[in-house]
Amino acid sequence: MSTQVVFGIFFGVFAVVLLWIGWITKKWISDASDYILAGREVSLLVNAAGVSAIGFAATSIAFNPAMPILYGFWDSMVILGWIYPILGLVLYGILFSSYVRRCGAQTLPEWLAMRFSPGTRTVITIATIVGLVGILANNIVSMAMAVVGYTGYPPVYVISALFLLFLIFTYMGGLWAVTLTDFVQMVIGLVVLPVLFFTLLSKFGFIDFINSNFPYEGFDAWSAGVNGNVPILSFRYPSFLTFVFLFGMFLVWGNNYYWLRIASVRSERAARWSYVIAGILLVLIFYPILGIIGVYSTSVSPAYAAKVQESVGLARFIESTKAYGVVLAGLPVWIASLGLLAALAASVSTSTTAHMGATATAVRDIYLKIRPKTPPDKMVFPSRIIMLIIGLLSWLLCFYPGGPILLFAFAVAWLGPPSVLIMLGIIWRRTTAAGAFWGGLIAIIVLTILKFLSIARIWNIEQYAHLGIVGLVVTIFLVVVLSLLTKPKYYGAKDWSRDGTSDRFLDLTDDDKRVLRFIRDGYNTMAEITDLLKVDSSVSNGIVEKLDEARYIRRMGLARSAFYTFEITDKGRDAVPVAENLKELAADGLDMAKLNALNEISRAPGEILAIPAKIGMNSLEFSTVIASLVRAEYLKEGGLWKRTLSVTDGGVDMLEKHAGLL
Repeated sequence: MSTQVVFGIFFGVFAVVLLWIGWITKKWISDASDYILAGREVSLLVNAAGVSAIGFAATSIAFNPAMPILYGFWDSMVILGWIYPILGLVLYGILFSSYVRRCGAQTLPEWLAMRFSPGTRTVITIATIVGLVGILANNIVSMAMAVVGYTGYPPVYVISALFLLFLIFTYMGGLWAVTLTDFVQMVIGLVVLPVLFFTLLSKFGFIDFINSNFPYEGFDAWSAGVNGNVPILSFRYPSFLTFVFLFGMFLVWGNNYYWLRIASVRSERAARWSYVIAGILLVLIFYPILGIIGVYSTSVSPAYAAKVQESVGLARFIESTKAYGVVLAGLPVWIASLGLLAALAASVSTSTTAHMGATATAVRDIYLKIRPKTPPDKMVFPSRIIMLIIGLLSWLLCFYPGGPILLFAFAVAWLGPPSVLIMLGIIWRRTTAAGAFWGGLIAIIVLTILKFLSIARIWNIEQYAHLGIVGLVVTIFLVVVLSLLTKPKYYGAKDWSRDGTSDRFLDLTDDDKRVLRFIRDGYNTMAEITDLLKVDSSVSNGIVEKLDEARYIRRMGLARSAFYTFEITDKGRDAVPVAENLKELAADGLDMAKLNALNEISRAPGEILAIPAKIGMNSLEFSTVIASLVRAEYLKEGGLWKRTLSVTDGGVDMLEKHAGLL
C-alpha cells in the first residue's frame, strides 16, 4: 500500500479515538470548573503523562532533530534535552507545586490579582494569551513541517486539517478531553520512538555509519553541526544562556497551562511527582531519540544535507526543522506512518493543552471580570465559544513570518514578565502591587515596541539580545526598584510577624464567618476556601487577608506553600463557636457537608458523578470535601481517570456514631 493509504488508516483510527474521547468526557462536564479544571481530580499517573506529553510536542519534533544538525548532538542535548526537563519541569514541580495547588487560583493571572492587584492581573492576562496563542500556533506549524518533509503536502492544508480535528474534540470535552488525549499521545510516543530508533539501527547501523556519512566537512555529528557550536553566554538567540531563560524559566514558570496542570490534580503529591516523572521520561527516552533522529537525517539523505548547507540564516533554521519527516521518508511505509502518527499526536496533545491554557485565562480573567455573577453551570457554553475564537486567532498566527523556531521564541518571550512576577511574588514578600503592575506593564510595552520596530525593519534589538532577555532585565529592575519605593501589603512590612496579636475587632460579614468556620472545620488552604465559597480567588483572598491582619486567623508561614495554609486563633474561634449538637462531630474532624458526602458514597459508591448534585455541591466543592475525608482516612481514593471512592472502616464507624445527625 502507498504511504498516503497507510497513513490515512492510522490517521483515521487516531481521529476516531480523539472524537470518542471528546464524546466520553463531554458527559463528565457539569460546570465550567469541569471544563477548564477537570474538577481538580486528575490522578498522578495521568498528570505525569500529560506533562510529559506537553514536552513531547510538535515543537520537540521540529527542534530536537534540527538542533543536532545545526550545532551537534551534545550541544542540542544540553540546551533542549536537559534545560527544559530539569530546570523547567522538575524544578517547577519541586519549588512551586504545593504553592500553586494551595493558593486556589485556577490561572496564573488570577493569582497575580490575589498577590498584587487586579491591574496586574489584566496586564499579565494579555501577555499570557499572546504567548499561549503563539505556542499553540508554533506546535501546529511544527507538525506541518514534519508532514511536509514526509509527504510534500501544502502546509496550509495540513495546518487547517489539524486545527479542525483538535477543535472538535476540545470543544466537547475541555480539559478532560485534553488530559486523556495527552495520556494516549504519551503511550504512542513511548512505543513509536523506540521502534523508530531500532529500525534506524537495524537498517543503517549506528555510530560508525553516522561518523562515516556525516556530510559537513570540518564538523562531526556529535560535537558540532553545520553552524558549529552553540554560543554559551551570548544574549542573542540561540545560546545556552538564552535557552536557560526561555525554556528553563519563561516557558514553564510564566506559562498558564503548566499552572493549570497543577491546579487540576487531586493532591500536592500528585502535582509534585507528576512533574518529576515527566522530566525524567523526557531526559531518558523522548529527547535522546529525537536528537539521534536528527543526527541520522543528514547521514541518510545527502540531498537533504545539501539543502541545509546551501541555506543561510533563517532559511537554514526552517529547513532543519524538516529532519524528522526526511528520516521517515527513508523507512518502511508502516514504520514511517507510525512515526508520523506519533508526531501528529504530539502536535494535537500539546496544542490543545496550550489552547485550554489560553481559554482558561480568557474565561477566568476576562469574561468573568465582565460578567462576574455568571454561575459555573452557565459558563460551559461561553467557555466553548471563547475556545473557538482563540483557535481562529491561533490559525492566523500560524502564518507568522520566520517559521516555528522564531515563532516559538517570540511567543515564549511574552511569558518572561509573568515568570519574574511569580518568582519574586513567592520568594520576596516585600514585592508590592505597584512594583508588579508597573514593572509588568512597562516590560510588555517595551517588548511590543521592540517587536514592532523589528517587524517594520526600522531597528532590530535581536542583533544585540533576544527579546526575552530584554523583557527579563526590564521586569526585574522595575519590580525591585518600584517595590522598594512603595508600600507593601501588611505581611511585607518589617515588623509583621505571624505570631502577633491584635486588639482590633471586625464587624464580621456572613462570608467572613463562613471562612472562619471553614478553617475551624479543617479546610485550611486557600484552594479549599475558594472552592467552598464558589468565588474568584481574589475575593476569598481579600477576606483571608482581612482576617489575618486582625489576627482572627494566622498563616502557617510567610513563604512558600505555608503562606496559603491557615489556622484559626482563639479570637477566631470565639467569633464562630461550634453548635452544641455538632461539637462531637467537629471533634472527629467532620462537619455536616463531610458527613452527608460520606453517607451518600457509602450508599452508592459507583454513582460518584451524581452525588455532588444530590447534596447540593458543584464539582470543586465536592472535590474539596472528598480531599478532606481522604486526609482523615475516612475514605480511600483511587481511579486512573475519574476518581473512585470507598468508605474505610474508620468512615463506617463515623457514620454509625453520628447517624442521628443524618
